[in-house]
Amino acid sequence: MKKNSKQKTKITKKNIAKKLMLVLIGGVIGFLNGFFGGGGGMVCVPTLEKFLNLDNKKAHATAIAVIFPLSVVSCAVYIFKGAIQSLPLMTVGLGVILGGILGSILLKYLSSNVIRVIFAVLMLAGGLRLIL
Repeated sequence: MKKNSKQKTKITKKNIAKKLMLVLIGGVIGFLNGFFGGGGGMVCVPTLEKFLNLDNKKAHATAIAVIFPLSVVSCAVYIFKGAIQSLPLMTVGLGVILGGILGSILLKYLSSNVIRVIFAVLMLAGGLRLIL
């Protein structure tokens, strides 16, 4: 027998609390990205894996999709404030575009374990760089 496609999802306090937690974490991700100019992915990826049970590859791809529009908005704010210089924008921007293309291609071919190790090493290196 087919399940009723219009069957409503049971609303529970646990579901509401989980959604509120995700919104709060989304706010933290947005703040980190806007305040530091990046870094939201370090919070977004583990959040997507833990709270939404996404596998590693989907979590990384979804994090990019979440952070891209956020980065565009942050960029617009910085442009209107006159805080962006055109030469670094063009040169670094070209590298970011090429690196983003390469990264998205590699994401398809690397195993989740390899991606997890690369992500962990980059987070560790970033943390050590801040400390030292």
